[in-house]
Amino acid sequence: MSDSSGTPTPSPAPPVPSGPPPKVTNRGRTAVPIASANSDTTEVPEFEPFGAPGPRGFPPLTEFLDIVDVDMMRMPNEINKTQHHTTFYNSDSLIVRRGQEFQVKITFNRPYKPASDKFAVEFVIGSTPQYSKGTYIPVFPTQERQSSWAGRITNTSENTVTMGITPTPDCIVGKYYMYVAVVTPFGIRRTRKDDSRNLYILFNPWASADAVFLDDETERQECVMNEMGIIYHGAYDDIAERDWNYGQFNYGVLDACLYIMDKAAMPITNRGDPIKVTRKASAMLNSHDDEGVLVGNWTGDYTYGVAPTSWTGSTEILLSYATSKMPVCYAQCWVYAAVFNTFLRCLGIPSRVVTNYYSAHDNDGNLKTDIILHDNGRIDRNRTKDSIWNYHCWNECYMSRPDLPAGFGGWQVVDATPQETSDGMYRCGPASVQAIKHGQMCYPFDAAFVFAEVNSDVVFYSRSKEGTMEPVKVNQTHVGRMVLTKAPGDVTRRDITDQYKFPEGSKEERTVLEKAEEFGCQREKSNPPDADVDLVLPTLEVTVGNDFELSLEFINRSDQRRVVDIYISGSVVYYTGVTSTEFLFSDPTVTIGPNKSVKEVVVVESKNYMKHLVEQANLNFIATGKVKETGQIVTAMKVVTLHNPKLSVELSGGARVSEEMMATVEFTNPFTFGLEGVYIRMEGPGLMMPKSKYYSLIPAGSTLTWTEYFSPLRAGSTRVMVTLDCPALRQVRGQASVTIQP
Repeated sequence: MSDSSGTPTPSPAPPVPSGPPPKVTNRGRTAVPIASANSDTTEVPEFEPFGAPGPRGFPPLTEFLDIVDVDMMRMPNEINKTQHHTTFYNSDSLIVRRGQEFQVKITFNRPYKPASDKFAVEFVIGSTPQYSKGTYIPVFPTQERQSSWAGRITNTSENTVTMGITPTPDCIVGKYYMYVAVVTPFGIRRTRKDDSRNLYILFNPWASADAVFLDDETERQECVMNEMGIIYHGAYDDIAERDWNYGQFNYGVLDACLYIMDKAAMPITNRGDPIKVTRKASAMLNSHDDEGVLVGNWTGDYTYGVAPTSWTGSTEILLSYATSKMPVCYAQCWVYAAVFNTFLRCLGIPSRVVTNYYSAHDNDGNLKTDIILHDNGRIDRNRTKDSIWNYHCWNECYMSRPDLPAGFGGWQVVDATPQETSDGMYRCGPASVQAIKHGQMCYPFDAAFVFAEVNSDVVFYSRSKEGTMEPVKVNQTHVGRMVLTKAPGDVTRRDITDQYKFPEGSKEERTVLEKAEEFGCQREKSNPPDADVDLVLPTLEVTVGNDFELSLEFINRSDQRRVVDIYISGSVVYYTGVTSTEFLFSDPTVTIGPNKSVKEVVVVESKNYMKHLVEQANLNFIATGKVKETGQIVTAMKVVTLHNPKLSVELSGGARVSEEMMATVEFTNPFTFGLEGVYIRMEGPGLMMPKSKYYSLIPAGSTLTWTEYFSPLRAGSTRVMVTLDCPALRQVRGQASVTIQP
C-alpha cells in the first residue's frame, strides 16, 4: 500500500524517444483527413439500405431495376475520345475534357421506365468524397432533378440507355471512379468498383468556359496536341536546335503527372484551378525542397545519373519517377522546361518552351549585372560575381487570371529550374507575360524575377586601387537579346521578344523601366559617354577540335589618332555564363588613325581549349581596354558555340502502321583520341519507346553502327531522335523524319 502522505520528490525526466518522430495526423485538427492523393480511394457500398432489415433480412430485389452492363465507350475510335481530342492517349480508360459532354451506355435487366425507375451515375474522386467539395458528383437523367454536372438521356434502345454527361468547366482534374446507382424501395444498390469504368477528366482548351480556353486552333494543335518539340539553345547569333519528344500521350505518362500532384500532397479540391496546379508543379518538377522529379546538376560530373544533354524525351524521366518514387538524375534548364511542358500538355493546359538569349540571373532585384574592371581596363575576374546565362529555357502556359485585373490573362511564365525561392520554395510563376512587358511587377507570381531576366543592364565598373567603383559603360541591350519558341504547325522558330518588352530605346520602354523603379527596382542612372572607338567581334561558326582566328575590328570615329591598350580574354564557360577555365590571354596595343579601322587577329589553337572543354562547348571572349588619349573604356563580348560532329540516322521499311521498320544510327569518331563511356539514346513519338545502348570505347577514327527494329503505332508525320553522350563529347544529336501511312 502506497504512502499517500509522502512528499513528492523530483526525478529525472524520461529520455526522448529514439528514431524518427511519427507522422502527425489530422486527428483533433479536422473531422476527416484532407484528401490530397488521387490514388486514394474510398469504399462505396454496393447496397445502401434506407432502414434496418426485417427479421428475415431484405426481400430479394429481383423485381426492381438492375444494372447488367456499363459501356464507357472508351475505345480510341469511339465518339468520346474523338470529340474530346484524346484519341492519342495510350490508355484503356476513358479520358475526356471538362465542360464538354461525353456519353455512357448503361444496359439494364429490362427496359428503363422514366416514370417509376430512378437511377444516377455517380463520380467519386479522392479518399473523402463530399458533394459540397465537388469530390462526389451524382448525375441524374431527368430534367426535374439535376446536379452540378448536367445529365440527359440521348438514346434508348430496348434495355440500353445512352446517357450524356457534361462535367462543369471548372471541375477537379484527375481520375474519377464511376458507379451506377439504382433506387429500390429498400435502399440504393450500385455497381461494383471496376477499373475499366475509371474516368480521367482533363482541362479543356476547346471549351470557352474553361480557364485554359485558347481560341486558336493552330495554337491548340501545337501547344496541346503536338508531341515533337524543338528547343532552342546555343548563342543568339548562332542558334542551335534540340529535338525533344514530349510524349504526353505515352502509356503511363498521365498517371505519372497525377502522381506528381499526389507526391506534393496537393489538396484534391485545388486541382481544378490551373493557377494552383502550375504553381505547385513548378516546385515539384525540381527536387530541391520536396523530393520532386528532377535533380539539377551543372558540374559536368554525371556519374550517378544521366547527363542532361543525353535525354531525348520526357517519357523515360516521368515513368522512372512514378515507379521509383525517387528524383531522377540529372537536369538542366531545358530538361526542366521540356518535362514541365509534357506535364502541362498531358493535363490539357496549352504550353510551350521558350528560350531567352542572354538571360540575367539577377538575385538581388536591382536590374544590374556588374562587370568589374581594373583601372587599366582589364576585367577583374575575382570580383565579377554576376552571371549572364547564354540562354535560359522556361515555359509559357495559357490561362485566364481572375486574380489579376483585366488584360493580364493569356500567356503566363512558369519556370521549374531552381534559381531563387518564391514563398519559401524553389519555383517561379505563373507570371503574366503582359505584366512583365508593362512593368507591373507587383502582380503575382514572381513577375519581378522574370522582368530582370529580360531587362537587366550590363554595367561595367572601373575599380580604382583605393577600391572606389565608377560606372564607365552601361549596355542596356545585351540582356534579353532575343526570346524564341517553336512556330505553331511548323519546324521553324518564332521570335516573341516583342511579347516581353517594347523595342529597345523606345518611349514605351522608358516608361516601363520607370514603372519598374516605382516598384523598388534599382537601375544604373549614370550614363557614361560612349567611347569614340568601337570594338566589333565577329560571328564565328567553329567545329569542335578546329583552330580558328578571332578578328577584332577597331573603328575610330574621331578626327584624331587613337591608341588603345586592349585585354583579350578567352574562357571556357558553362552555358550559365560561369567561367570554367581561362585558356587565352593577350594584351596588344592598337593604334588607329583618324576615321580609320584596324583589325587585330588572335589565333585560337584547339590544343589550348580542348582539354578544358565543358559540356555544350562554349567559348566566351571578352575584350576590354582603355583609350590612352581620353581614358574611355571600350568593351565587347562574344560567345562562340563550338559545333559538334553529327550522328547519321536513316529509316527504312514500309512506313505503315504495324509494319516493321528499321532505324540505323552511324557515328564516326573524328578525333585523334578514343571516346570512353558512350551512351546512345533513341526514341520517336508514335514509333518507339526510349531505347539506349552503351559503348565502353569508340576508338579514334572508328565508326559505330546501331540498328533497331520497330513497328509504328499510329499514322502521321513524326521523327526518330537520337543522342550520343560521353564525358569527352556532349550533345551530339541526329534525327530522321518520316510520314507513317495508315
